[in-house]
Amino acid sequence: MVRSGDAVAAAPRYIGAMRNAPAFSLPRLDRLGDRLADDVASGAIAGADLLVGGTGGDIWRRIVGFRDRVAGDDLKPDALWRIYSMTKVVVSVAAMVLAERGALRLDQPVADFIPAFGRLAVQDPEGGVRPARSAPTVQDLLRHTAGIAYGYLGDGPTRRAYEADGLLAEDLDNAAFAERIARLPLEHEPGTVWHYSHATDILGRVLEVAGGADLQGVLDATLLGPLGLADTRFRIPTALAGRVAQPLPQAPGQRPVFHDPTEPRRSQRGNGGLVSSTADYARFLRMLLAGGGLDGVRILAPASVRLMTADHLGTAIAKAAYYPPGPGYGFGLGVAVRLAAGEAPVPGSVGDWFWSGVGGTYFWVDPAAGFFALLMLQTSSAAQRQHYRTLTRAMVYAALEDAPAA
Repeated sequence: MVRSGDAVAAAPRYIGAMRNAPAFSLPRLDRLGDRLADDVASGAIAGADLLVGGTGGDIWRRIVGFRDRVAGDDLKPDALWRIYSMTKVVVSVAAMVLAERGALRLDQPVADFIPAFGRLAVQDPEGGVRPARSAPTVQDLLRHTAGIAYGYLGDGPTRRAYEADGLLAEDLDNAAFAERIARLPLEHEPGTVWHYSHATDILGRVLEVAGGADLQGVLDATLLGPLGLADTRFRIPTALAGRVAQPLPQAPGQRPVFHDPTEPRRSQRGNGGLVSSTADYARFLRMLLAGGGLDGVRILAPASVRLMTADHLGTAIAKAAYYPPGPGYGFGLGVAVRLAAGEAPVPGSVGDWFWSGVGGTYFWVDPAAGFFALLMLQTSSAAQRQHYRTLTRAMVYAALEDAPAA
């Protein structure tokens, strides 16, 4: 059932009548929707689409504000959002599908798919480089322990090497990008440190080799096509430009600085290249919450979903200074996984898992409570991104009355 804050007076106090759905207080969820509407009115954000769902469908949804504040276009349910790093989760699921089909193994060396990864060097703490002692695996790519750095974060020697090489400024296909990365030194010995990185970009190339198509084709064949997620693409036709949600401009009258998804490019970056709609991504999350299948379509086995959403770091793998999962969370295969009831400054359940995008999008899935929440928002402000992630978590859980009946 989907209701907006405009229908509070006529609505029942609780929603969640779907079988085994958690019970939410409608007025409390609407209080969150009203808060987002107030932020649109104050000029803090252009617009937002927030959906709470369960295995049986949408529980509550609120859409506020503008698709494009400059053009004066209202936000509609079919808006397309740049999901940036939430792309990683889609690519990670596709990797699990190929693992189930025997096209790759999680313990398989990356060099089996990209031979240049058999000749890696590691940045030495004294400033030189030395041959890597171990070979990164597909699992290392999925959990960001391959030793690769990120060209947009920090100031380590490997990030500086990426900048000097210029590979981030070029429109490279995944094969060329992976070859260039392999020529540059690793930041860490593979398998030793969680370091947010271009690992999922390299994973995208692994999927192309294992799946026999470009990354869009692999995603279409493994999960987007079977689930009917037609809006989740690396590139969209120019005719769909009027559906793309835009952040507030940085100055009056200016257009936003986010990338144009209609622009033809060779790159299909697994780290952050997809656009998607709220309906598409919610259906994707619903499939995972349901154990890997939806509406008679089986994408993953329940065992694969459990493996993906379990901690893969343990105590042996160190965490780099920048660790966006935060306190109380470990990391699985593409997602942060809650390990403790406390520690984190947000409510949740042990075993909940989440990820987000640098453009403002955010989700979490709480299997213990039986729901997921998806926030679609576009902002270039890091402070705003963190604000709305924390705010949304706190106010959604404040509306949760109890867990579903067994």
